[in-house]
Amino acid sequence: MNKYKVRFVPLGGIVGVTKNMYLYELYKKMDSNFFNKSKKGNNLDGYSLQDILIVDCGIGFPKEKDLGVDFVIPDVSYLEDKIDKIRAILFTHGHEDHIGALPYVYDTLGNPPVFASKLTAMFLENKFKQEAKRNIFIEIVNFEKEYSFGDFKVRFIRVTHSIPDTTHIFIKTPIGNFYHGSDFKLDLTPPYGPAPDFYQITKAGKEGVMCLLSDCLGSERPGLTLSESVVGETFENEMRKTKGKFIMTTFSSNISRIRQCVEAAIKFNRKVVFLGRSMKESTKLASEIGYLPIPDSLFANEEDLVRLPPNKVCLIVAGSQAQYGSALTKLADKQNPYVKIMPGDKVIFSSDPIPGNENEVYELIEDLVSQGADVFYSDIADQLHSSGHGNQEDLKFLIRFTNPKFFIPIGGTIRHQKQYEVLVDDLGYDKKKVFSLSEGETVWFDGVEARLGEKIETKNIYIDAYGVGDVGNIVLRDRKTISTDGIVFAILIVDKNAMLLTRPKIFSRGFVYEKDEKELYEGAIRLIEKITKPRERKVIDFGKLKRDIINNLEDYFFKIKGRRPMVVVEVISL
Repeated sequence: MNKYKVRFVPLGGIVGVTKNMYLYELYKKMDSNFFNKSKKGNNLDGYSLQDILIVDCGIGFPKEKDLGVDFVIPDVSYLEDKIDKIRAILFTHGHEDHIGALPYVYDTLGNPPVFASKLTAMFLENKFKQEAKRNIFIEIVNFEKEYSFGDFKVRFIRVTHSIPDTTHIFIKTPIGNFYHGSDFKLDLTPPYGPAPDFYQITKAGKEGVMCLLSDCLGSERPGLTLSESVVGETFENEMRKTKGKFIMTTFSSNISRIRQCVEAAIKFNRKVVFLGRSMKESTKLASEIGYLPIPDSLFANEEDLVRLPPNKVCLIVAGSQAQYGSALTKLADKQNPYVKIMPGDKVIFSSDPIPGNENEVYELIEDLVSQGADVFYSDIADQLHSSGHGNQEDLKFLIRFTNPKFFIPIGGTIRHQKQYEVLVDDLGYDKKKVFSLSEGETVWFDGVEARLGEKIETKNIYIDAYGVGDVGNIVLRDRKTISTDGIVFAILIVDKNAMLLTRPKIFSRGFVYEKDEKELYEGAIRLIEKITKPRERKVIDFGKLKRDIINNLEDYFFKIKGRRPMVVVEVISL
């Protein structure tokens, strides 16, 4: 029996694409006396938890039903009694779904050391200043160095994605090596930065890989992914033909894509204007470290647009996923005081919708088209966007280079996992060696075999403008009720015996037009008077009185109108 075991725990990023967060736990066999005395919850089957590595800590995007939610973060409650075992948090790249949650959970995790590439570190530091109002030290990784974290040893490997400074992570453990291959494609001609480090990737394979954890989002697409450089040529071709404003939207962290659009604008002497808070912040940071050079003479502010000819303007805009309140949705809703969409303007969507966002993106496109813009997106035009995720051949190359014993597809949906299993089978590996997991499902490795482990219970932690985690299921249910059926307020003034001193006051919002529904409200008032009529009471339970009124009014409104508004009752005792 091996002295060590490793458990892989995904707290996000498995079947939801976003909210990426993964744990590698190293357990060591202990004698029975130690096991009996050691901390409950950190021991399993006689093995004691020694070290934890965390890879990535990103946000997720809410569904349409999650009303009023800005975003979702991983549930880290599982780690709260294990913070003394967390050796480091390692980041693969700077996209929000991989870094965005750290400011909200860092203190809960015990403030462990953080390691990231240069651009990723800049983005993280800025997020802490913006979200947590504090500074954080991020160690910028050295690609020539092997790091030690407890009994884990780690190397960072350069790869390409849709953002510079993307890495894979090679994790060496006493029972075997793990290759953490999150978001990537094998781009041999990236527009900025080095090509993938094939030497280090194949070296990892030569050293032996127990398990490959691979990006699987492109597993349905045949061939190799297009190089980012192709998109730069498209920008030039489209900008040459545009008579009005040239508007490009993509993820604000997609610095390579943004840089190519800027270079096209420089070629055609168009002023470059960034719209959206996230876009302005990301491009400012990238410029500071030399990743986005823009001549001062071609940079303009939003306010300058009112005096610039449309054919001399290039707008680079946040909001490609149709996020509520984003710069692009404000343009579509005619809410920007300096920019109006006009015939002759061209809007380029240089990103694909995240799975689940398709409807919102298409509605946004229709709004822009209705105002006269020529809108181009990947459904109708080629080479507007090169996915940052490897297609089938990219994924097969990584499998061949690393030659693992086991596989865990990450960063996709269930259908992407299933297609990844097909790829593995096509290459002659056993599909039974693929673990297609759900969030919280774990896998144990002992150096020889791998098996499914205990499931870690997780839940969505919602973030809105007012705080972290205070948007629970009940709040979401109430918001949905208000949005569909409206809300009714009932105000009662009673004496100490809960007898009405005046007639109840009732008014509503989003339920019915009150002037046309006087009879409906008279019936509701009579119902309240019936519930509060004088009767023998030894102890007045105002809480129960409110619940009775709420339940009866909800049933009454549903019976008359077929709708069940949210009912709020305020009892004022004099």
